[in-house]
Amino acid sequence: MNEIKKVITDAGLGLLFNTNKSDGIITCANGYQILFAGLDDTEKIKSMTPEKGVITDIWVEEATETDQDAIKQLTKRQRGGDEATAKRLTLSFNPIYKTHWIYQDYFARIAWADDQTRYTSPELSILKTTYKDNQFLTGADRADLENETDEYYRDVYTLGKWGVLGDVIFKNWRVEDLSSMAAQFTNHRNGLDFGFASDPAALAVTHYDKARKTIYIYDELYERGLTNDALAPEIKSRIGSQYVVCDSAEPKSIAELNGHGVNAIAAKKGKDSVNFGIQWLQQQTIVIDSKCVSARNEYSVYQWKKDKDGNSLKTPIDKNNHLIDATRYAYEDETDVGPSIIGWD
Repeated sequence: MNEIKKVITDAGLGLLFNTNKSDGIITCANGYQILFAGLDDTEKIKSMTPEKGVITDIWVEEATETDQDAIKQLTKRQRGGDEATAKRLTLSFNPIYKTHWIYQDYFARIAWADDQTRYTSPELSILKTTYKDNQFLTGADRADLENETDEYYRDVYTLGKWGVLGDVIFKNWRVEDLSSMAAQFTNHRNGLDFGFASDPAALAVTHYDKARKTIYIYDELYERGLTNDALAPEIKSRIGSQYVVCDSAEPKSIAELNGHGVNAIAAKKGKDSVNFGIQWLQQQTIVIDSKCVSARNEYSVYQWKKDKDGNSLKTPIDKNNHLIDATRYAYEDETDVGPSIIGWD
């Protein structure tokens, strides 16, 4: 919404638009509207109807964080079809890995080449841009991208290619539909990694089957721009009065969440806790609900750093790890580095 508001202001059209931020609606003086919504619950979008006309255009930002079924639900909200009200679906995203459904649905079927920048047909239009097309980057931003040494991250973030995964850290996970099992989960383990602008606030909601050494990640929160007073109800809607173990680097945020009724405690994070936690998670079976797209994306691409010769180091790249960090915090009581929590169950 903020990006659209900036465009309206920069174009000098502010007097023609009214913004209702709480409802996520921008209304033009001619009666037509832009509706904003998240895809955390696709049932909510089924009732979305503009006051005037029909929904013709849908733009999905960070589309790689969405589920294929959610996009299908979105397209069912569209109306029109004649020349005057043609339906358009726009997906904007950074490419991630070639096994992603977006690559399979749109790129693989046209034999997309890495050096392509455009593709156009009556049904599909693709435009690829890189950092070289971004006039707003600073010199430091450009240098950071141009000096990237990891092959995967250079391909994806510098060159705009779809990545081929190499030495990923986690291979002990799978995706299942856990909707029918969630009511049976009782051994709740929840973790929170704080974020705001560039990084998301990431909440991992899990159940631990200790006998089978299996972690079930059955819900998640992965959202940027949430202040703690807005974050608290999002957390409570998912875990209620259960405990959540949070990144101890933000004691003020933990205190504020507690003030808003969240049972938040600080992770201990002892020496070498990152690698120790990763090693412990690697010894478990991790089952991720099919609706938890952000968790699936992170576990797919989380990798070790490499030396100049391409050899993997036992130091993880500090990217795509927000829900993974949250999961480490949630299970510190199972390792030697964290607090012993009484009453998790």
